[in-house]
Amino acid sequence: MLVVRELSKQFGGVKAVDDLSFDVKSGTIHSIIGPNGAGKTTLVNMITGIYKVTSGEIYLKKEGEIYQKDDIEEIIHGKRENITNIPMNKLVHKGVCRTFQHLEICKDMSALENIMLGFHRFLNKNFILSCINSKKIREDEQKYEYEAMKYLKMFSLEDIVYKKADSLPYGVLKKLEIIRALATKPRLILFDEPVAGLNPKETAEISKIIKELANEGITIILVEHDMKMVMQISDKITVVNFGKKLAEGTPLEIANDENVINAYLGKRHGKA
Repeated sequence: MLVVRELSKQFGGVKAVDDLSFDVKSGTIHSIIGPNGAGKTTLVNMITGIYKVTSGEIYLKKEGEIYQKDDIEEIIHGKRENITNIPMNKLVHKGVCRTFQHLEICKDMSALENIMLGFHRFLNKNFILSCINSKKIREDEQKYEYEAMKYLKMFSLEDIVYKKADSLPYGVLKKLEIIRALATKPRLILFDEPVAGLNPKETAEISKIIKELANEGITIILVEHDMKMVMQISDKITVVNFGKKLAEGTPLEIANDENVINAYLGKRHGKA
């Protein structure tokens, strides 16, 4: 689904991400982990066009393509699109969306209105029809309000439909942000610390949701500090330290990697 090649980001004299390369397979949960300050969120911000890339390239598999030869050949044959430095508002039309480490919810809007923002790209935006509140516009809105309600029921949140976001607890807002991302009908979702600040019950609920999304064919890139969650749901893990790739492999391989253990603990400290 995604190919990252020799990606770097420099802030003044500091390289936050340094010559980083990795591949993300379609329909998998690919976690990015590392100590604080390792460059994880900077990486997500580059992939989603929030930060300009200093050097390197990012490729996204074109929608509907099933060509699966080696990376370079796929790029040559136009099966992958260069999305380097494409902003998030354009990436969403290519099936890419994200959530944020710090909630980006419109607090003065209801839960339903926040989800409707995710459906924005599908709504009829004809200016004249909107001005006269035509039947076509109303039917369009009703269709996606119905879909929003289905998502809320899936997450057992049907009782918050018309509640203002600023009155909702933090754990519910985390779920609401995921629903809004789903409303864009993505192929790839980047989760930046989706369970930060949540209790064990809420963490288990979000973990289950992410696993179900992957089972439905949505590709997941997960940045998270909760190692228990990462080890339980990831298909593959890339470990980043000081902006460089330190290790990559299955959860079992990463849990027993000497370099990873040293990066987190500073010394050998038994099996992870």
